[in-house]
Amino acid sequence: MALSSDEIERYARHLVLRDIGGPGQARLKAARVLVVGAGGLGAPLIQYLAAAGVGTIGIADDDAVSLSNLQRQVIHRTPDIGRLKVESAAEAVSLLNPHVKVVSHPSRLTEDSAAALAAEYDVVADGSDNFATRYAVSDACFRARRPLVTAALGQFDGSLTTLRAHEAGPDGRPNPTYRCLFPNPPPNGAVPTCAEAGVLGALAGVMGSLMAMEVIRAIVPFGESLVGRLLMVDARSMRFETLSYAWDPANPLSGETAQA
Repeated sequence: MALSSDEIERYARHLVLRDIGGPGQARLKAARVLVVGAGGLGAPLIQYLAAAGVGTIGIADDDAVSLSNLQRQVIHRTPDIGRLKVESAAEAVSLLNPHVKVVSHPSRLTEDSAAALAAEYDVVADGSDNFATRYAVSDACFRARRPLVTAALGQFDGSLTTLRAHEAGPDGRPNPTYRCLFPNPPPNGAVPTCAEAGVLGALAGVMGSLMAMEVIRAIVPFGESLVGRLLMVDARSMRFETLSYAWDPANPLSGETAQA
C-alpha cells in the first residue's frame, strides 16, 4: 500500500527505523485494529495508534464523557462532556491524523457481539474496565484467531500481556489463553471499581502507551512480544516486572478436553 508524500513526511521517524521502514509503515496503513474501551487505557492507545498511521481503528464503547473522566482519559476534552466517547475519540483522531479511518461501535460488547466484531479486525486491544468484557473479548479473539493485547489498571499498578492463543509457541505447545492466566473472574465486588478505589491518571497514560507498542509489534514484528509474559507495573516503586505463564491443559478453550 503506497504512502502519499504527506504520509512520508508524517511518518519519517518510522521510515528510518530499520525494523519498520517503508514496508512496515505500509502494513500499519493497511491494518485494522479494534480498541475496546475509549477510557483511561483506550484514550492514549487510540492516540498513539492514530499517530502511528494505523489505517482503520474501530472503537467500541457505549459510555458518554463525564467530568471525572478527564483526569486520565486524555483523548476527550471539557467541551465533550455528555458526548458519546466514540464520537469524541473519532473527532480527536481526525484532528490528529486525517489519514486514519475510525469505525464507531457505540455498544457494550457481549459474548455474542464480540465474536462477530473481532473477526472484522486484524488485531484487538482490550482496555475495558470489567471482567465480563475481558473474558468475552479474549474468548472471541481465540475463536476468531485474532491476536489480543489486553491491559488492566489498579490504583497505582497496571498489567499488560499479549495473547496469540490460536497459535503454537516455539516448543509446539499452544500459546496460553487469557483463561490460562486467569481461570476464573473474581467474585462480584471483590475488586473495587475505579470510581470506588481511584486511579493515578498518569499511570493510564503509561499503560495505554505500552498497549500501543504491543499492537504495533503485532502488526510489524520487532523484538520480543509479551506472549506468555505478564508485564506488571508498580507506580509506587517505579518497578517493572515480568511474570511468565504458559498454556494450561485444563483451560476450556484450547485445553485437552476443550470442545472443538
